[in-house]
Amino acid sequence: MLRLDATSLPADWPGGAYAARVMTPEGPSAIALLEGAAFDMTPAFGTVSAWLNAADPLAAIRGRGVPLPLDLTALLENSAHDTRDPCRPWLLAPVDLQAVKACGVTYARSMLERVIEERCHGDASRAATVRAEVRQIIGDDLTALRPGSPEAMRLKAALVAKSWWSQYLEVGIGPDAEIFTKCQPMAAVGTGARVGVHPVSQWSNPEPEVVLAVSAAGRILGAMLGNDVNLRDVEGRSALLLGRAKDNNASCALGPLLRLFDAGFTLTDAGRATVTLSIEGSDGFRLEETGEIGSISRDPASLVEQLIGLHHQYPDGAVLFLGTPFSPAKDRGAPGQGFTHHPGDVVRIATPRLGALVNQVARTDECEPWSFGTGALFASLARRGYPRA
Repeated sequence: MLRLDATSLPADWPGGAYAARVMTPEGPSAIALLEGAAFDMTPAFGTVSAWLNAADPLAAIRGRGVPLPLDLTALLENSAHDTRDPCRPWLLAPVDLQAVKACGVTYARSMLERVIEERCHGDASRAATVRAEVRQIIGDDLTALRPGSPEAMRLKAALVAKSWWSQYLEVGIGPDAEIFTKCQPMAAVGTGARVGVHPVSQWSNPEPEVVLAVSAAGRILGAMLGNDVNLRDVEGRSALLLGRAKDNNASCALGPLLRLFDAGFTLTDAGRATVTLSIEGSDGFRLEETGEIGSISRDPASLVEQLIGLHHQYPDGAVLFLGTPFSPAKDRGAPGQGFTHHPGDVVRIATPRLGALVNQVARTDECEPWSFGTGALFASLARRGYPRA
């Protein structure tokens, strides 16, 4: 049974500004939290996307939001999928019409794991042997290597000479970041929901990440937590299977809230976060690992610059997964085979100032089907007399 309570909130939540989406019996609502008070932004904007594309989203909270009573603890408790009362409100992913994009191999640890996947051709039984071989040749500390720098290009040349170059090293230390579509707008699930692993996979894992919210104008507005659920064996067979490995029913989770940047919490603060991943399995398996967001190889603002600009626009805004600082490798089963998900796993991704994103793993065909898309949202807003944008 999932247990969600006030401990899932950011430790200093009464002093911050947040965006949330809440499913009510009438339909989804865009909700703002500011200094502990709640405001309904739906009458003014209709969607979170339209609100965050306003000239000043923070000023719009008091200027255009409608104050409303909100029991956050009850809201969190009712977000647990296995005890949810559909007649009461619960949390959704805190964004709606925004494009959901993600960066790959932006951390040295995750880059090495991607190279391992590739050289294993998706066979988890070879992971320990290949991991040792990769580290012997490449090394284990590439954190000081700036992507695209002369030093990085010299390493590339040396690896090419040894026939050890990889497409993952190309985007890990080369000039261009890997940015892909994680899922369609409206397809991400929120805290308390089940997250999906396709049953074709025998080697899967969560990817705990910080996710930035970006306006249509390219302004970085805030940050939240994300789980980029990944099928390692599928991507390991071929990088051209990235969509199969990444974009499945309920394979993207965001939340619990989107924290908006203000004087008390900035992009710099988000970059200093330590993210903790804990996994509890119904088989008694336990895992806990931590990663530093600041160990990222690329500057987050530069990743946003590669996402959006003169050559690519997102009129409803976008969210961008920054990449995972680590992929869990603790053995679960035979020695050397590493970690893979089992149905029923409870995954908790947490950092003090963004809260905790909690989800339970299930097969993709057993998770709630995605049926509430953009058309359903607009129909719901129209029934309630609210604007689309």
